[in-house]
Parts: sequence; structure tokens; C-alpha cells
Amino acid sequence: MADVTDLLARLVAIDSVNPAFGGPGEAGVAAAVERYFDEVGLETFRQRVQPGRENVVAVLPGRDRARRVVLEAHMDTVSVAGMAIPPFEPVVRDGRLHGRGACDTKAGLAAMMQAVADLHREGTVPPCDVWMAAVVDEEHVFTGVLALVAGLVAEAAVVAEPTSLRIVTATKGVLRFRITVHGRAAHSSRPELGASAISAAARLVLALDEAHGALGRDRHPLLGAATGSVGTIAGGVQINIVPESCTLAVDRRLLPGESAAAVLGEYRRLVERVLGDGPCRATVEPPLLVDEALETDSSAPIVEAAKAAAAGLGLEPAPLGVPYGSDASKFSRHGVPAVVFGPGSIDLAHAADEWVPVDEVSQAVQFYREFVLRIGA
Repeated sequence: MADVTDLLARLVAIDSVNPAFGGPGEAGVAAAVERYFDEVGLETFRQRVQPGRENVVAVLPGRDRARRVVLEAHMDTVSVAGMAIPPFEPVVRDGRLHGRGACDTKAGLAAMMQAVADLHREGTVPPCDVWMAAVVDEEHVFTGVLALVAGLVAEAAVVAEPTSLRIVTATKGVLRFRITVHGRAAHSSRPELGASAISAAARLVLALDEAHGALGRDRHPLLGAATGSVGTIAGGVQINIVPESCTLAVDRRLLPGESAAAVLGEYRRLVERVLGDGPCRATVEPPLLVDEALETDSSAPIVEAAKAAAAGLGLEPAPLGVPYGSDASKFSRHGVPAVVFGPGSIDLAHAADEWVPVDEVSQAVQFYREFVLRIGA
């Protein structure tokens, strides 16, 4: 399927690094998606998300115009810092297409675009409308998908991410927040006059590590255990001052059924227990990021359709869970059942040499095609 490889190469050649990481954003890819479907002869519309950043949605009409399914992929990528290859000069070598975004997730985007275009070109009308949505800002704070799902009514959504052509029905959520410890500054020659926020934070780090280790006692059948880690620590102003402030950044991966608010309450109680009546106090700050977990019932029509499509193509139909998040959880929270499926391995996403097997991209085209023909039938 040379067409989809060429399409993927054209998308990879466009710099769409998220502005949060110093890039130009998704405008170039959005224009390419719009132009592609215009040439195919399909209607598109745009959703303004932020200034200069818009989702692009192509509409393939179905037999029942009152119903729809959604194929969704994000257009933005992470930074190119540290890459070992030219990021925007796509090369196919040994059956792999290399470049930033090749795996995460322009391969999935290209496959979805090709699947929808192929159905239209051959005159195959799906059971219901198909929206192919190319969205912004997945790699930062999900504003693109949040704009898309606002008011959306749909029967199902497939979100493209690199799953090695496996059907993902469960993903962990994430809670990120900071804990700031407040001490009392003093001259380092008289430390007894102060209260070291760093020393108190060190006790907190040990307690957090212990609490995170205990998370392994409860395991989800597809996702395993919840996890947590302290990612950064910053405190003090100079070597000869007892530090009055120290801040920890915590990353907690959530399981289905866990509430971010309840988990944050657990951390507040831990802080109170560790610091007790000592001279230092701590503030558990409002979350930097909350994305609760995804769990789509294995008997849901979307999962049955995905399994049938995979089995028909000789792919593994059994659903699995993954520890990372995606746009799928936002669909689910808005009442749209969702699964994740796409070409490439998550281990290569964001890598110094990012690549995707071109044969998986071609197989993904066939999966998306079969899925939309089955789900609305």
C-alpha cells in the first residue's frame, strides 16, 4: 500500500512539535489533512481550539446520517531535542519509516485518512457517518480532544496510538501534582535557628517511596498495579542558608475506579502523618494534570466489532491494557465508548530514532476500514 506510506512520509515531513515544547504547532498538518480530503472529495470542518490551533474533521456520510462513529488521531508531536536522525526527513529503510511522529502518531493518522478515503473512492457507504478527526495538543494538556467531545454524540471512537496492532480497552490514568514543604531560613552557621525544608522533604520522599511500593498489593487484570514516583525535587537558594522551601513533583498512575480527588486526599494524610507536629509544614498543591483511567467493557459493541475486524485480518483479537494514557479516556468520560488501536510500538514513541513498520501501517488501514463497516451495522 504505497499510497499510505507516501501519505505518512508527507505528514512526517511537516514540523508539528507542540508549542509547549518550542514547536510551531499543528497548523501545517491541519492544512495537509484538509487538502487531502478536499482532493478526495469529502467535506471537512474545523474546530477552533486555541489561536492558530484547530482540529480538522472529515465526514464520510453513512446510510444512517443520524448516527456516527469517530476515528481520532492527534497531529502534534513531542520535541526533537536529542534525536539521532533528521526529524523531518522521512526515510524508509528495511521496511521502517523513520522520523519524528512516524510512530506517535502520524502512522495512525495516515492509516485512518487512507481508510476513509478508500471507502469514499470505491463508493462503499458505511452503516453510519464516520468522522475522521485530526486533533491538536494530545502531547500536552489534551485541549484538542476536549473541544472535540464537547457536545459530541457518537456510538464509538477508535483512538490511534502505537499499540503494535493490538486492541487496547484499558489504560491507566495519571495524576501529577507538587508538594511544597515550608521551613524556616537561617544562617548555615546557626542551623538550630532554622528548620530545613529539604530535610523534611527527604523524610517525605522516603515515605512516598514506601507508599508507592505498597500499591503493588492491588492489581487490575489488564493493567497490573497502580504506580507512583517522585520525579523532581527543588529547594534552597544557596549553600550557606538553611532552606525555607523545597518542592517535590509527584506522578501517580491511576487504575480504573480510582478517583484523583480521593488519591490526592491520601497524599495529604501522608504528609500530615510524616511531618506531624514538627517545625515544617507542607502544602499539597492543586493538580498539574488529571486524566482518569479508561476501561471499556469487553462485551461492549465497540470491542466486539474491533475483535471481529482484527480476527478477520489475522491479528490478535484479545484486548489488553497499557500503562500510558491517550485521548480515549476523554471520549469515555463524555459517554462515548472508546478503544485504542494503531501501528507501531509505544517503546519507539518519542525515541531518538523514531520509526514505524510500514507493513503495520498498511494493516492498520484495513483494520480501521473493517471496523467502521462493522460497528454501525
